[in-house]
Amino acid sequence: MVVRMRANRGHRDNRRSHFALKEARFSLCKDCGKSHLRHRVCTTCGKYKGVQVLNVHAKIEKKAKKMKEKAVKAKN
Repeated sequence: MVVRMRANRGHRDNRRSHFALKEARFSLCKDCGKSHLRHRVCTTCGKYKGVQVLNVHAKIEKKAKKMKEKAVKAKN
């Protein structure tokens, strides 16, 4: 890099001053009382603004079934 093109520490640091991560903002679920990310579905009960969006129980059962099949396959 040519010295003429080089960004000094001040310019470099001013540019990088906006790169910091923002902390995650949480809200409490009105139905189950657990915390969840704002404007996202509650991962515990599967509701968003009081409306059932995800079937959490089916998802858990599907995952358990998959793990069981994987264990049986590994055993054989």
